[in-house]
Amino acid sequence: MERRTLLRGLALGAAAAPAAALFGPGTAMAATNYYVATAEQVKNKVLVWNKNKGFSDANVHWSFSPGSGGWTNLSDVKIRSTSAQGWIALMVASGGKAGIVDIGSKKHTGLGDLKWSATPGGNPHAIERIPGNGSVVVASSNGHLTLYAPSSVGNLGSLAKVQTISLAGAHGVLWDPTYSLLWAIGKGVIKGYAVEGSRRGTRLKHYGAAVSIGSGNLGHDLQPDYSNKYRLLATATHGVYEINTAGGSFSARRISSQTRVKAYVRHSSGEAVSVRADNTGARTWGSPTVRFSASPDRTRAGAEFYKARIWTPNFE
Repeated sequence: MERRTLLRGLALGAAAAPAAALFGPGTAMAATNYYVATAEQVKNKVLVWNKNKGFSDANVHWSFSPGSGGWTNLSDVKIRSTSAQGWIALMVASGGKAGIVDIGSKKHTGLGDLKWSATPGGNPHAIERIPGNGSVVVASSNGHLTLYAPSSVGNLGSLAKVQTISLAGAHGVLWDPTYSLLWAIGKGVIKGYAVEGSRRGTRLKHYGAAVSIGSGNLGHDLQPDYSNKYRLLATATHGVYEINTAGGSFSARRISSQTRVKAYVRHSSGEAVSVRADNTGARTWGSPTVRFSASPDRTRAGAEFYKARIWTPNFE
């Protein structure tokens, strides 16, 4: 079996099932067996594991290892799907870099496998791709979003910087296909941006869609709730929040006052996956443990996880 097919099949948690079952319409990840992508900053790798297995080198399902320099301290990874390339991995690092890798026949990838890279600078913390349009947005915590647009939607290498938008404390970006909005979280607010134009003429426009999370509350992460397409999940200085988008009336509700939560996502089964900074060591903002609300936590000795994601290209 071609590894590209294998990687996708395992992501759905049913590697032994027939291909039709794996890729047929409406197929969902098994509630008890799914994969988690992590940004680990000590060895500085994106590492993917089956959440039911130990987080050991032998159990790594897929990885990206960019080295150091501008790629120091990987801070986000997202899995997306394109018509031309199939599954891709989007990544940013606090050292200043952003890039995209085609998830193909290789289990372990590095800088030589990048199909596109850029230097948005300003401590990049998150990255997202706009489906159909092909543009990519990077959030940098020093206060801006950077939009890269392609000259050809199917050509990752044709992405070029076309717009910079100010957003204080920009930490997270997430595409919402239900409302065709790019959500971005910053200091005290989550803003929704419409996407206008195409190719290099693409621009982001804020028409007023916004959710307050309180002044002085710096946003950290913004992710889907895969159990409810009308909810987003956000973490910030003062806790974890559910963002209700049903009916186009956007509001925030704090579901936990736990601090230092750097990543939080909910699987379609309802299980939450999160990382909480342990406030110790050289990277006080990370933790060696990825937490699961309905399964055993996974700890990797010596690691510093910053982000955890469900291994799926789905937006919701």
